[in-house]
Amino acid sequence: MQIIKSIPIFILAGLCEIGGGYLIWLWLKEDKPIWYGLIGALILAFYGVVATLQTASFARVYATYGGVFIVMSLLWSMKFDNYSPDKYDIIGALIALLGVCIIYYAPRN
Repeated sequence: MQIIKSIPIFILAGLCEIGGGYLIWLWLKEDKPIWYGLIGALILAFYGVVATLQTASFARVYATYGGVFIVMSLLWSMKFDNYSPDKYDIIGALIALLGVCIIYYAPRN
């Protein structure tokens, strides 16, 4: 049950973190209007709230977000920046995802 509840939260948090960061990136690096940065900042603040919806400890939650965000960042870049990950990007992302699944979902006493 923990997996079913946590995965949508990880995905929502990833969309907020990557989407908000991407808007700030566009504002600062690609000369988009300031409102890109302001909306990005609001979305990033919302990401901080979404993260608290997880039930595990701060350390496990944020470690797991790291691996999930690696995968989501590659997917985001493929969609919005026409990025084509190479085999090492994919292998690295899968290793990170496996690692964070162990951190977050391993049975503990």
